[in-house]
Amino acid sequence: MPEVSVLVEGGKASAGAPLGPALGPLGVNIGQVVAQINEKTKAFSGMKVPVKVDVDASTKTFTISVGSPPTSALIKKEIGIDKGAANPAKDVAGNISMEQVLKVVSMKIDNLASYKVKSAAKEVIGVCDSMGITVDGKKPRAVHREIEAGAYDSVLNEESVEKAAKVPSKPAGEKPAKKPAEGQTGSGQSPAEGQDSGK
Repeated sequence: MPEVSVLVEGGKASAGAPLGPALGPLGVNIGQVVAQINEKTKAFSGMKVPVKVDVDASTKTFTISVGSPPTSALIKKEIGIDKGAANPAKDVAGNISMEQVLKVVSMKIDNLASYKVKSAAKEVIGVCDSMGITVDGKKPRAVHREIEAGAYDSVLNEESVEKAAKVPSKPAGEKPAKKPAEGQTGSGQSPAEGQDSGK
C-alpha cells in the first residue's frame, strides 16, 4: 500500500507541494485528503505536524495518521514564548498553569509513554523543568512531588483533560497567570492554590 509522509502546518495543508505532487499519481481525491488533514491538525495551528497518508491503489481510498509536534513546542505555544531558558537551572522562561499542562496532555496523550493522566502530566512537567518553565508559579520538581503526594488528584483525570482541551491558548507575549484558572478542579479551590515555593 503506497504511503505519503509529509510535514504540514497545522490546519493549513493545501493541494500544492508537498502533498499535491505526491498524491496526484495515486489517483486519490486530493481535496478530500487536504480537508481531512486540516480537520485532524487544526489543534496544532502554527506548528509543523507529521502526517502519513496510506493509499489503497485499487480502491483509491485512503487513511490519515497524524503525529504531534514535540511536547516542548506545544508548551511554548500554550504560554506564548519563543524558546525555553538558556540555563533552566537558574533562569525562568515562563509559567504554565496546571490547566495548561492538562491541555498539552490532551494533545499528546496518544504519543506519550504514559496513558494515565497523572503520569502523562508528570511527563509534561518534566519537559517544563528542562525548559526553565515554572508550574503554577513553582519549580516543576516541587509540583512533581506534590503530584506524588496526591495534592492534584482532584484535577488529574480525563474529565479535566477534556475541559482543558477546549481552553484557547494564550496569545504570544501575554504574561501567563501564576495560578490555575478559576474552577479548574470542578470542586472549588485548586489543590495547590495558596501554596508558595518560597522562590
